[in-house]
Amino acid sequence: MDYVEVQFSIQPYSSDVAEILIANLAQAQFESFVEENDFLLAYVPKLNFNPESIKECISPLSDQSITISFSYKIIPQKNWNEVWESNFSPITIENLCRIRAPFHPVEEGYNLELVIEPKMAFGTGHHQTTWLMARELFSINLKDKTVLDMGCGTGILAIIAEKLGAQMVVAIDNDEWAYRNTLENAEKNGCHRIQAQLGDANRIGSPLFNVILANINLNILITDMKAYYESMLSGGLILFSGILVDDVNSLRATAEKEGFLFISSKFRDNWAMVIFSK
Repeated sequence: MDYVEVQFSIQPYSSDVAEILIANLAQAQFESFVEENDFLLAYVPKLNFNPESIKECISPLSDQSITISFSYKIIPQKNWNEVWESNFSPITIENLCRIRAPFHPVEEGYNLELVIEPKMAFGTGHHQTTWLMARELFSINLKDKTVLDMGCGTGILAIIAEKLGAQMVVAIDNDEWAYRNTLENAEKNGCHRIQAQLGDANRIGSPLFNVILANINLNILITDMKAYYESMLSGGLILFSGILVDDVNSLRATAEKEGFLFISSKFRDNWAMVIFSK
């Protein structure tokens, strides 16, 4: 898959403005972001690239005091790994987990240390939603549970779930690179109970799950809500993320209409995670 790198110039540069812009771009299917000293880099699959949607993301932030401009270039699939690796740094989730690439040194002091081959940025823990989901897994009893990881990306949540005792994990993504990367990362971390699948919610099938992890985007979460409900055991938990704080009420209304029971919501910057039970 080819990617498009979009460079945003924010004058004068503001981290607060960059954060809001990142949130807007994520809704436009951008997958990863890197803040430099005075500009922002954003990456989106070429198939999802639309200059007009970028202008719509910028428009609410531009006024007389702030100017935002952008330029872009295509990154062929063969070069994407090199681009991302140059920006990849280890991620820590409190003292619970450290996520590093194979080229980073081992560091002691964490309950888990995962090795993730950064062949795609989304899902490595850098994004707030992945961090929220990963952190929450340490608060759930996963011993001998069945877990579904929808939109698994690099497989990080699936790997953590197995490491925390899950009996079986099904990891599904509709991107072939993500699917293959999950297989590779599961092997790299000594995981043998993860079943990676290429596809969407239509691939869920059986068995039913104790825990479902769905870190995607608002539209897909709402569209697939019925499939999630039908795939969960009574008393199970589902964690939704990939949404903004402003999206929580909309997601909650759809989930409760389907039959889910709201438990709690947690936030990191402008991003949210919402937990329900059945």
